[in-house]
Amino acid sequence: MQKNSNAAIFAIRPEYAKSILDGTKKYEYRKVACKKPIEKMLIYATAPIMQVVGEADIREVLVDDPEEIWNRTNEFSGITKDFFDTYYKGRNKAVAYKVENVEKYIRPKTLEDFGVSYAPQSFVYL
Repeated sequence: MQKNSNAAIFAIRPEYAKSILDGTKKYEYRKVACKKPIEKMLIYATAPIMQVVGEADIREVLVDDPEEIWNRTNEFSGITKDFFDTYYKGRNKAVAYKVENVEKYIRPKTLEDFGVSYAPQSFVYL
């Protein structure tokens, strides 16, 4: 990864990180969009793995009503509709990052390898 790229490390549950890496999950959902434009998502698998396991290019960022986001992304959501509805309950905005060119690292990396000293709650810019 280039040092000057617009990138962020996203904290993702291990089962969803695996789905992104194997290509069955092409959207990563968030309640809030990154304020800065980002082109690269580094995939930090949360506990118990706690390592950066891969990266992906961000093809587009969709921001809309949750139902519209689900309608546009559900085929490659990697999650159930019930999980999606629970996650966005009471919200009028949903964010979906569409990923492509996913690369699984042969050897996972630590956050420290990227100059980050703490595990992000949602994401952290590089």
